[in-house]
This record gives sequence, C-alpha cells and structure tokens, in this order.
Amino acid sequence: MYTFISIVYVFVCLFLILVVLLQSGKGGGLGSAFGGGTSQQIFGGAGAGNLLTRLTAGFAFTFMALSVWLAFLSSSGEQALDRAVREQAAAQEVAAEVEEEVEAEVVGSEVEAEIEAEEAAEEAEAPDSK
Repeated sequence: MYTFISIVYVFVCLFLILVVLLQSGKGGGLGSAFGGGTSQQIFGGAGAGNLLTRLTAGFAFTFMALSVWLAFLSSSGEQALDRAVREQAAAQEVAAEVEEEVEAEVVGSEVEAEIEAEEAAEEAEAPDSK
C-alpha cells in the first residue's frame, strides 16, 4: 500500500511540475517554448490559463493530500498500534501472574489454617488422654 501511494505521489509531483511550467507568466514562461501561440490555439483564447489553473489546483490538492497520507502511514500509525497491543499483552501477563500468586497465597493460608486446626485438635485431645 505504502509503495503504491509513493509511486502515485511521484507521478503527481511530476505532473504538477509540468503543469506549473506550462503556464505562461508575465515573461511567457516555458509554455511559449513549446510553440508559443499554439497553446492558445489548442485551448482557445482564454482556455489555456483556465484549464492549466484548474489542473494546477487539482494536482496541488492531490499532492498535499498524498503528503499527509504518506506522513501518517510512515509515522507511528501501525507502530503505535503494535506497541499498544504489546503493552496490553504484557499487562495481561502481569495480571495473570499476580492472580496466580494471590491464589497460591490463599490456598497456602487455607492449608496452614487446616494444619493449625489439626494441631490444636491434637493438642486438645492429648491432655484429655493422660
């Protein structure tokens, strides 16, 4: 996806450069180098400036939109998502370990309580038998 957008981005850049250079400015621009008056005949009297102006605006908008999109893709979009997933998995592992430790402590304290109860019962029975 990133490669395809990059290729489109390069073509948009080249077309934008071409359209800007074809526009005739105060000095005639590069548009006059390709035949001067022929561009006026092809596009009509005032059509060349209007069409080239619209093409420039369209390519400029596309250029800016693709720039933002590529910046988003190349920055931390997927990396942040991967990092968040790893952090969540690590937090779940820690929570599972803590839960196991607490469960082991509870089971251990129950076992200790049973042993103490048995010892107390044995001590209580021992003096009665004498």
